[in-house]
Amino acid sequence: MLTLHSFRKSFGSQLILDVPELQFPKGVHWIKGKNGSGKSTFFNCVAGLSPYQGTIQLDEFDLRSQPDSYKLRVNYSQSEPAFPEFLTANDLIDFFVTLKKAGPEQAQSLKEALGVSDYADAATGSYSSGMLKKLSIVLSFLGNPDWIILDEPLITLDKEAQQIVTEMIVKKRAEGVSFLFATHQDFENAYIEATNVYEVKDQQITRLS
Repeated sequence: MLTLHSFRKSFGSQLILDVPELQFPKGVHWIKGKNGSGKSTFFNCVAGLSPYQGTIQLDEFDLRSQPDSYKLRVNYSQSEPAFPEFLTANDLIDFFVTLKKAGPEQAQSLKEALGVSDYADAATGSYSSGMLKKLSIVLSFLGNPDWIILDEPLITLDKEAQQIVTEMIVKKRAEGVSFLFATHQDFENAYIEATNVYEVKDQQITRLS
């Protein structure tokens, strides 16, 4: 279970999120909210990319006191991923293979599934937004995570890639992986059913169903 206790996130004196207590059991959890509501900020904190107040814990692993153990189990694809422009997809994938203790066969399979192999030797500074998104998705599925966080997972992708990502999510869910994903529009997908739905609004995260 992914648990937040006394969680607060501010930028300077501006409070962005204030969540006294929130628990995400295993499953698929849809976080919705308008642009600028704090969804991406929340995900950045849960993924360990941004400082916060309070506690974020996955089962017995605390993000602050046990970051390596926690991050090995939590993967993340950002809404608008950005990477050092001089690195190639292969550079990043090789690094994440080591970081996430993944196998090269898994990396190759993911690259081929999303077509990243076609441009994996080119520097990411030459990539389109769709190419960056596909690379980010590949990185988020590497290893053996318990949770995968996907921020706007289908934007900037063509319909074929959207279907492939959907199938990847369905397969991982069948293997017991849980998901947090966010959209600012209503989520309609015949293959993915959200266990719970939440809304980020007025600095709060409220469970709707």
